[in-house]
Amino acid sequence: MQSMTRRTTALAGLAGAALLLSGCGINTIPSKEEAVKAKWADVENQYQRRADLIPNLVATVKGFAAQEKDVLEGVVKARASATQVTVDPSKLSDPGQLAAFEQAQGALSQSLGRLLVTVEKYPELKSNEQFLNLQSQLEGTENRIAVARRDYNLAVQDYNTEIRTFPSLITAKVVYGAEPIAPFKATTANAEKAPEVAF
Repeated sequence: MQSMTRRTTALAGLAGAALLLSGCGINTIPSKEEAVKAKWADVENQYQRRADLIPNLVATVKGFAAQEKDVLEGVVKARASATQVTVDPSKLSDPGQLAAFEQAQGALSQSLGRLLVTVEKYPELKSNEQFLNLQSQLEGTENRIAVARRDYNLAVQDYNTEIRTFPSLITAKVVYGAEPIAPFKATTANAEKAPEVAF
């Protein structure tokens, strides 16, 4: 009788511990953190796609507008800078790293904007099929960047809410030492807009 009581008590204790653990975020917190890292990888992937398109765009414009050397060199230089600034996914809680990344990407956006304004002077370039294709891909990439940044911020919001609400906040602090992750913020004026392409 006494051993049966012990077994029942032990089972009740295990069931209680399992219930407590299931509600305290022991599995949810790492899952949400990994989701944030995956969304950040999507952001970087879209910026890389844009960086990969730029050499083709510059080469196409260069053939028509060789005298616009300073604008073309500015785009190439901004692209090189933007591709060198990266954010370590394990340090997404550092807003300084995200700000440096966005500043480099913002400088590239501004350079692209100047390049596309320069194209206005060259009607034969504006109608060139290769240029039109690259322009379309670049516009699509800017839209994908915006979507990836939005998805990242939603994942950050979900994670930050999880680690700040009871009972998960106990597990977040005690077990994981979790810190809030910084959302993606625009650091330049008008950065919420893609480079303007007007033809």
